[in-house]
Amino acid sequence: MEELRKNEITEAEITGWSSDGAGVCRVKGRAVFVPRAIPGERWEIRILKVTASAIFARGQRLLQASPARITPDCPHFGKCGGCDTRHLSYEEELRFKLGRVNDALQRIGKQDVQAEEILGSKEQDRTRNKAIFAVANTQNGPAFGFYRERSHELIPVTDCRLQSELSCRCAKAVVDFLKKEKLPAYDETTGKGTVRHVFCRQAWQTADAVLCICSAAGFGSRTQALVEHLRRECPELTGIVLNINKTRGNTVLSGDFYTLWGDEILHDRLCGLEFSIAPQAFFQINPPQAEKLYEKAAEYAGAKKDDLVFDLYCGAGTISLRMAKDAGKVIGAEIVPEAVENAGENARRNGVENAEFLCGDAGEAAKALAERGLRPRIVVVDPPRKGMSEEAVKSVASMAPERIVYVSCGPETLARDILRFQDLGYALQAATAVDMFPRTSHVETVCLLCKQ
Repeated sequence: MEELRKNEITEAEITGWSSDGAGVCRVKGRAVFVPRAIPGERWEIRILKVTASAIFARGQRLLQASPARITPDCPHFGKCGGCDTRHLSYEEELRFKLGRVNDALQRIGKQDVQAEEILGSKEQDRTRNKAIFAVANTQNGPAFGFYRERSHELIPVTDCRLQSELSCRCAKAVVDFLKKEKLPAYDETTGKGTVRHVFCRQAWQTADAVLCICSAAGFGSRTQALVEHLRRECPELTGIVLNINKTRGNTVLSGDFYTLWGDEILHDRLCGLEFSIAPQAFFQINPPQAEKLYEKAAEYAGAKKDDLVFDLYCGAGTISLRMAKDAGKVIGAEIVPEAVENAGENARRNGVENAEFLCGDAGEAAKALAERGLRPRIVVVDPPRKGMSEEAVKSVASMAPERIVYVSCGPETLARDILRFQDLGYALQAATAVDMFPRTSHVETVCLLCKQ
């Protein structure tokens, strides 16, 4: 086979998608990945990197465009790493995401069952109730924005169409204060400076909005001035929190939390239930789509009034409390203590008496249930993007539930875990994709597995 070389220029037809939304073509028998190219297009490409496992190229000249191509409506697209699909019509974006889920199920999971539909989002902009902006020093002083893809180079922004207008205004207010007070942003190299990230969470169905400033150090005598500045520039805020994070690395929220003003807890409603969410607690980022996801999960669960449901990775209890409407009892487990506390409070707030929450991982929770002689008919899992560990899969299967409802934000790890469950006697019965993250390559999936 003839080898491709760096900087080689050739013409190619884009025939497929990669998992992150890049176009894929074949040149000299090798798969080549071309960012922001669309299947059906013809491009002149330049080879940028050749490895044993993959080849990466840049599209230099578009020779034949796809009808699905649109003009990106953000000047930062292609630079900041936040959006992957602003060059696509939304219809094509949904086709890509559904195809990504089904490709993973078939190629990695070896499954014949496919997701028959994807539940699209009515709105594609300003859909996120949580924003995390990186803050760094630039030639023009402290700035906020996002890291360039696969780097820690800050791309300064003034707005982000994924986030709420308030979140962007909060980030600007924090940076303006640093400039006014001549305070440097955090420097990853030296470990010195102040603000590392700005984290804003805004409720969907209430007026609550909480700003969390993630910093390597406090503001000392300037703290009150900071609070006054933020309240003046962002009067919608109901709470301001300082997170002192002295760890080195990428972790955004770590260390101690101090409420500078107002209430650090955000109150919101989802699926007809009220929730209180601490800064550290997980809560779905796109509530209207989360409701669709949870309703589909409840449909797959098919819980009845005499059923015990076990909800693993329960977070602040959102899925647990939704399942409690149908089930006899729900037990949720979560490894983050603050989230478990939130979940218990949420149950009490909603008058839900048939739900309880444990702090621990899958193995610990399974053991606790077994010691109490409890066997769930239904287990719900909603793990992080990395999926479940082999031990967690075995722990869930050891409970011998009739049904497992798997909610996933990573199609590839979902497919891998389905294969693991299959080896333990469970078969995939149905799957639905949900577009929780418009204008990115990310997609959620909810699956039903049944014991054979």
